[in-house]
Amino acid sequence: MAIEHDVMAAPKVDKPTHVLIVVSPYYGAIAEQLLLGARGAIEAAGASHETIAVPGALEIPTAIRLAAGRFSAYVALGCVVRGETSHYETVCNDSSRGLMRLGLEGLCIGNGILTVENMAQAEVRAEAAGQNKGGGAAEAALHLLAIKRRFTKPEKTRIAPASAPVLMAGDVDKGTA
Repeated sequence: MAIEHDVMAAPKVDKPTHVLIVVSPYYGAIAEQLLLGARGAIEAAGASHETIAVPGALEIPTAIRLAAGRFSAYVALGCVVRGETSHYETVCNDSSRGLMRLGLEGLCIGNGILTVENMAQAEVRAEAAGQNKGGGAAEAALHLLAIKRRFTKPEKTRIAPASAPVLMAGDVDKGTA
């Protein structure tokens, strides 16, 4: 049973925003619900999106890194179900660590990679009409984007006034060297 918690209001975008969704369809039905939720949240916020698929959760951070700078924000979607070996811990930890590293480098990423004990837990969390973890991941990415836009200074265009002399390299007669 899920514990009640507070949820921030869904974000809205005020300038062009294009989001990349990277999904692992390893568990197809789970991935479809995560995608449905993420796409709905992105569209409700007024943004556009593109989706690419990768084989598994471990490939998601690499795919995002390869696309870095081409999108406003990124959403990671997938599911890792505990099995009989320690591979579960490796996949959960390394995919999460990779996404965190990219986030600390300045990419706005919503982590919607479910890490669950069984398929029943995955189904409950993924369902777009239920817990909607895909939509939550998309909203998290857009919230981070809003913070980034707030604290990133706009680039200043350096245009010299028409009356200012144009200095060329090695041109010491028109200004100071």
